[in-house]
Amino acid sequence: MSTASIIEMGNKNSSVHETLGRFKQLFNNLCAGNMAELSSVYSESVRFTDPFSSVRGIDELTEYLTGAYANVISCGFDFGEPVVNGEDVCIPWVMHLKHERIRKGKAVDVDGISQLVIRGGRVVSHRDYFDVGQLLYENLPLMGGVIRWIRNQAG
Repeated sequence: MSTASIIEMGNKNSSVHETLGRFKQLFNNLCAGNMAELSSVYSESVRFTDPFSSVRGIDELTEYLTGAYANVISCGFDFGEPVVNGEDVCIPWVMHLKHERIRKGKAVDVDGISQLVIRGGRVVSHRDYFDVGQLLYENLPLMGGVIRWIRNQAG
């Protein structure tokens, strides 16, 4: 028995798979200096939402991600197996982040998932789900210890 590299639901769409490949490559190479690459993956009218913000259009997305990556030392993703249903894709990931203002630049790993809609070879909708506590709250000098203790007590 073999494991498929992508879980398919419905018809295979090579444009979706090609775009997904560009998406993964983009986010493993993204930095504050190469935001122009966003237009190779996203549509002009893209809708992007994460726990911090919601933006519409490639210009707003570029501005948002430029700010988000301003103090990033390094950022990479281990992508899991995507679930593809026509133009809809869900792909889990683990982000490996080093940021000047988080844990004094030490590595932080954050689990998440991206929900994408891909049409005509471009991402038209992108919503990220991740635990903000895992990214920020657990890594704050005073509050972090309390949050980690609470999480350990609950789980």
